Amino acid sequence: MNENALFAPVTDIKGVGTKTAANLGSLGIYSIYDLLFYFPFRYDELQTLPLDQIMDGQKVLLKGIVATEPFLSRFGYKKSRLSFKLRIDHDIVMVNFFNQPWLKNKVEIGKEVAVYGKYNVARQSLSAFKFVAEKENDSGMAPIYPVNKHVRQKKLVDLINLAIDNFLDQVENVVPKRIRQKYRLLSDQEIIQKMHHPKNGNEVQLAKRSAIFREFFIFQMQLALLTSQSNEHNTGEAKKYDLKAIAKLTASLPFELSADQKQAVNEIYADLFQKRQMRRLLQGDVGSGKTVVAVYAIFAAITAGYQAALMVPTEILATQHFNKIDQLLRPLGVRVALLTGNTKTLERREIYRELTDGTINVVIGTHALIQKNVIFKNLGLVIIDEQHRFGVGQRQALINKGECPDILAMTATPIPRTLALTVYGEMSVSEIRHLPAGRKPIISSWQTSSQMDSVYRLMREQLAAGFQIYAVTPLISESETLDLKNAEELHQKLSHDFPDQNVVLLHGQMPGPKKNKIMADFVAGEIDILVTTSVIEVGVDVANANMMVIYNADRFGLSQLHQLRGRIGRGQTQSYCVFVADPKTDSGKARMKIIASTNDGFKLAEEDLKMRGEGDLFGKAQSGLPEFRVGNVVNNYQTLVVAQKEAKALVQADPKLTAADHQTLKEILHYKDLEQNRV
Repeated sequence: MNENALFAPVTDIKGVGTKTAANLGSLGIYSIYDLLFYFPFRYDELQTLPLDQIMDGQKVLLKGIVATEPFLSRFGYKKSRLSFKLRIDHDIVMVNFFNQPWLKNKVEIGKEVAVYGKYNVARQSLSAFKFVAEKENDSGMAPIYPVNKHVRQKKLVDLINLAIDNFLDQVENVVPKRIRQKYRLLSDQEIIQKMHHPKNGNEVQLAKRSAIFREFFIFQMQLALLTSQSNEHNTGEAKKYDLKAIAKLTASLPFELSADQKQAVNEIYADLFQKRQMRRLLQGDVGSGKTVVAVYAIFAAITAGYQAALMVPTEILATQHFNKIDQLLRPLGVRVALLTGNTKTLERREIYRELTDGTINVVIGTHALIQKNVIFKNLGLVIIDEQHRFGVGQRQALINKGECPDILAMTATPIPRTLALTVYGEMSVSEIRHLPAGRKPIISSWQTSSQMDSVYRLMREQLAAGFQIYAVTPLISESETLDLKNAEELHQKLSHDFPDQNVVLLHGQMPGPKKNKIMADFVAGEIDILVTTSVIEVGVDVANANMMVIYNADRFGLSQLHQLRGRIGRGQTQSYCVFVADPKTDSGKARMKIIASTNDGFKLAEEDLKMRGEGDLFGKAQSGLPEFRVGNVVNNYQTLVVAQKEAKALVQADPKLTAADHQTLKEILHYKDLEQNRV
């Protein structure tokens, strides 16, 4: 691949000045290479059918002779209709273009034209979208590209065609020949040709299959190279834990571990025993018992002579983890400390001293753990709970406090946010899919606002039995004031409708101490109904709260609804979650049906991903991962796994990519690095 030519800026194409280049930059197109690999997201199938075979409402291409002068009628601001009759053999079809008055110049009596649009059988008319150029209608497929207000479809198509005409012959293959042959993949030149100008739907499928593999392969190569580089320095220490002491822990537990928990503990223990740093992600649904698995990991590290640290996103969660872990490990002689922003100065100094001299075996805390005064004697295990809530820098700051400590990340948000780690190699994954024994599944239901009487009936029953209730209203970041208003109105309404109960409001704009006080009162059972925005903390257990009512539930994503629901059902009693929503769209209705039908977070995460597409899940804000242009991580999961396997094998065989047929790949990877640093 001639580096100079393909990686040159788009301004090297005739007719592209600095303004057009800046507009293309808004689509992520900076070079000729980016143009060539900027693929359509769908195709209009330009099939011409005889009129009597066209279904009502079908999108179709009609070719014929213009039979009448075009007539332009205007109605209202910027609204217009351009009409003319089209002769197709012996039939006449009325063609209407809406709000495209400039097309009038293209219509001449006697001229042959091809028009694409939606056909109405009863009226024998076509609601037209566009005129189709000869070049397009030869192929039968018209590509449609993702564009924005800066770049029009036609302009982009012209530029891509220019790039193909002038530079296609300089494109060389990224995927090595042996891998292409093994999986019957097209060459890069063929991919470009068939993606931009396919002759039929079959060609699109063929090209797409190869384009998806190519895209995933490049990404997996980046990861495999990163992992191999970090493995060079990744010596780690083998932890010789004491199995006899661990047996005492098992004997002291008031319950037996589930099969999933045992498996996760065994996987972690196998990692700890290795001479390399553990990097493991523990995915477990809300309430599945991840904390107990973490206790086993902590205790193993301590019996091997190391200290452990558990970092969590909020103080209330830190306190909760501390109480639970201290209760389990103190009888076994383990010294557990709690360090948060609220820890008093004298106590804080004492904790610093005891961490440095090794008296404290395990510390549980918030961001306070990453302050420079926190120095460990021998930190061997770092656990990060709800890892997606911490930035990469924060996680790294804690890891750097030990000499290559083992890392265990935990999350109750299955697939979407963590698919990054799940599929992409740098972490091994353990999963807890089943709830511990004795937990009753939450009974969920979707009710519309007209069914509030039955919701209130259930609320009164639960309150009468001495239980507490969450009432949740959505939080939409664009308008905090509006959200607050919604929450305040709900608080007033429920205070009025439940006059004998203590109804309290909790929202994100309250000062921290006030929030903590309200939450502590709720935990202590002093509040009957807690009206809250979706700020209620991940992981906070209130065993006596066994009902949740989520208002305007269709304004939340599935994963978020599931997270919220997971706040209840922590005790042994039956819990209820009611989703109140009046969705207008089909997808909104589908979401409500899915969430009410299953409690399986993994299944929901997958559905969420399918429904929303991974665009916003893999937006930079979410995970720092690039978006895939042609592949979809759920639908093309198998391809991703194969690409990962091939990338790992290649990096193992040629870690520096010195082989002759890896040169193009090396250049592209270098270009991708530059590209990611640009963004």
